[in-house]
Amino acid sequence: MDDRVLTINGGSSSLKFALFRTAPSLARVLSGVFERIGRGDAQLTTVDAASGARKQRGVAVADHAACVPILLDVVGQSTSAVRAIGHRVVHGGTRHRAPALVNGRLLADLRALAPFAPEHELAEIALMEAFARHYPNVVQVACFDTAFHADLPRVAQLLPVPRRYAERGVRRYGFHGLSYTYLMEALERDAGAAAAHGRVVLAHLGNGASMAAVRDGRCIDTTMAFTPAAGLVMGTRSGDLDPGLIAYLARVEGMTPEQFDAMVNRESGLLGLSETSADVRDLLARETRDERAAEALAVFCQQAKKWIGALTAALGGLDTLVFAGGIGEHAAAVRARICDGLGHLGIEIDPARNAADAAVISSDASRATVRVIPTDEEILIARAADALTKT
Repeated sequence: MDDRVLTINGGSSSLKFALFRTAPSLARVLSGVFERIGRGDAQLTTVDAASGARKQRGVAVADHAACVPILLDVVGQSTSAVRAIGHRVVHGGTRHRAPALVNGRLLADLRALAPFAPEHELAEIALMEAFARHYPNVVQVACFDTAFHADLPRVAQLLPVPRRYAERGVRRYGFHGLSYTYLMEALERDAGAAAAHGRVVLAHLGNGASMAAVRDGRCIDTTMAFTPAAGLVMGTRSGDLDPGLIAYLARVEGMTPEQFDAMVNRESGLLGLSETSADVRDLLARETRDERAAEALAVFCQQAKKWIGALTAALGGLDTLVFAGGIGEHAAAVRARICDGLGHLGIEIDPARNAADAAVISSDASRATVRVIPTDEEILIARAADALTKT
């Protein structure tokens, strides 16, 4: 059996995985996703790459590490051929840009960074440790989401707080970098180098959501900031809030910093507004009979619309808008609502193309091209793991 690379992509409430054959060229064999981890309705979906066969079942997983034994059972006999395991790591800080081998020193660095992104970093460390127990002789590789934004202009890095905090690493970092790296590669492949070096807004919209402004192939601004909780409204994360809310809730409810952190990361966003679900699919199904679902969607779209405008201003105009992520790729109604009223930015959607999830959903008259590009963080992780572990 030829050797394989396994990729692990842990999100805030999901875990995507993929198995790749490495010879004669890198090719996906199997992919899957655990969704709604930590909830009573968690699901595992797997897709066989050769046949397209799709299977779905409920699973009981309290956290990301609990997914590992189930994942290994799904991968089955192929596990004996796994040469490397590649991980998406949300936060690399200022030190880690290039993919790196997982060892004791790197794990120590990641633990030190855990306060910067506790919702993700600790789960990713736990996954690495769980795989090390099951695969003690298999090399693991970390790929960093912050790397895409490492060279943000100084004005986009600084947070307007006392400068002494910048010395402790308190700055705007940006996330979803693996997705953005892939999207820029795909944009150049599909639309040419001129488009990829133009003024581009990338919108990664999923349970976690962010946008990035890219000019001349370089990220110049992004919506997420010091942590992945900033910026857009998300599934369970609030996005940007008035900082005075922290003091208010401490005064009137005695809320602790830990409770506030839990609220803005796990109880807010679409879930907090709707009081029923963090999933856009659920909210779209309910919006005509549930005002809370309708308002949650309206706030999500309004904030996304505002951020497109802000990033377009930072770019000095807009040539291409790219939608990606679970919502960006599949929720035509949400894309239409976000783009509605953005004609002054040169955005005009073709309803038929949008409804069909076409690769280009803008009209022929639109000055800016609006694209839907399925993101593929896993192929980037697989390439890095393969390259670092080849003998």
